[in-house]
Amino acid sequence: MTLLTHELRLLLRSRMALLALLLVALLAAASVAAGMAEVARQRDVIARIQPKQAQDMAAVAQWAAETKDPGTAAYYSFHATWDTPSPLAFAALGLRDVAPYILRVRALGLEAQLYDGEAFNPELALPGRFDFAFVLVYLTPLFVIALFHDLVSGEREAGRLRMLDALAGSGRSLWRRRVLLRGGLLFLALAAPLTIGAILSAVPLPTLLSVQGLVALYLAFWIGVTLLVGRMRWSSVANAATLAGIWLVLTLILPTIAHVAINRLIPVGEGVELTLAQREAVNRAWDIPRADTMRAFYAGHPEWKDSPPLTDAFHYKWYFAFHQVGDESVAPKVAAYRNGIEARDAAARGIGWLLPSVGVQAALTRLANTDMAAQLAYQDRIRAFHEKLRNFYYRYLFTDTPFEKDDFDRAPTFVGGA
Repeated sequence: MTLLTHELRLLLRSRMALLALLLVALLAAASVAAGMAEVARQRDVIARIQPKQAQDMAAVAQWAAETKDPGTAAYYSFHATWDTPSPLAFAALGLRDVAPYILRVRALGLEAQLYDGEAFNPELALPGRFDFAFVLVYLTPLFVIALFHDLVSGEREAGRLRMLDALAGSGRSLWRRRVLLRGGLLFLALAAPLTIGAILSAVPLPTLLSVQGLVALYLAFWIGVTLLVGRMRWSSVANAATLAGIWLVLTLILPTIAHVAINRLIPVGEGVELTLAQREAVNRAWDIPRADTMRAFYAGHPEWKDSPPLTDAFHYKWYFAFHQVGDESVAPKVAAYRNGIEARDAAARGIGWLLPSVGVQAALTRLANTDMAAQLAYQDRIRAFHEKLRNFYYRYLFTDTPFEKDDFDRAPTFVGGA
C-alpha cells in the first residue's frame, strides 16, 4: 500500500498526467450530462405529445361525429406512436440522434408515413452526438497514449531506468504497479460519472456492470497496444507518434473503409424511395376502374368481400382499400429494404470483432437499445399498431356502420416501448 501511495504521489506530480486524468473525468461527466439532458428532452417531448393527441382526437370527434361517417373519422384521426428511451440511452444515443422517436400515423397507407421522418443527411449525421460512447471510443485512447507512451522510455531518457531495475523488489512488479495505477485511475475517471448517471437514470445493475466491463476491456486493449509499442525501445516521441498513427487507423480510417465497403457490397435504397413507390401506386388508383382496386383488395382480405357494392358516389372504403393495395404493392421492396438494412447491421457488428472501436460502440448501443435493431423493433410496433387501426376502422367502413362519438374512445391506443 505504501509503494502504491508513493507511485500515486509520483504520478500526480506530473502535470501532464494530472491534467489528462482531470480532462478525462471532465469529458466523461460532460458527456453523461449531455446525454441525460438529451434523453430528458426526448422524454418530455413524448410526455407532451400524449395530452396533445387527446386534445386533437377530441376535436376530431366533435366535428366528425356530426356526419357519423367512419371514413371521415379514420381519415382525419392521427394516432401518436413513440419510442421511449431506455434508462441507458444517455450513454449511447445511437440512432435516436437521427431517427424519429415519435411518429403520428393514421389508417391510410403506412409506408408513405413510415419514412416521412427520414429527412436527415446520413453523411452529416455520421459524427453523431457528444455522448459517453463518443468519449470512450474516440477520445479515451488518446489519453491512454498520453499516460502510457513514455512509461518506460521516459525513465530511460531521464537516466533512471537502470537504477529502477536494480532496486530490490523492483523489476516487473514496479511496472505492473504503475500500469495498474494509471489504468485504474483512467477507469475511475470514466466509470465514476457513468455510474452516477446510471444511478440517477435507474439503469439495472447487470446492465451497468456490463458497460463498466466494456470500459475496462477497451482500456485494457489500448493499454496493451501502448505497452507493446513501448517494448520496441524507441524514444518517447517515436512511441507517441506511432501510437497516434495506430489510433488514427483503428478508430477512423479502417472503420470508414469498412463502412464504405459494406455499403458497396450490400446496396440498399433509401426509405424515401419506398414512400415514392407507394405514392405512385396510390396515385395510379385514381386512373383505374374502382372495381379493379376492390377486386385486388378483396383477394387479400376476403373477410370484407361481402361488403355492399360501391355506387357512383365516393366511398371512403374504396379510398382506404387502394391505400392498402398500394402498401401491398411495395411489400417486396419493403422486405428487400429491411433485409438489406439487417444485412448491413450484421456486417458492421461482424467488423466489430476485428476493430475494437466498432465493436465497443456496437455493444454500447445494443445495451442502450439505441441501435438499428431497436429502430427496426420500433417500426415493427408501429406496423402492429397500424394493423389494429386498419381493422378497427374497417369494421365500420366495410359494414357501413355509423361511427358515433363514443367510438373514438374505442380506437386502439399505442403502447410505448421500454
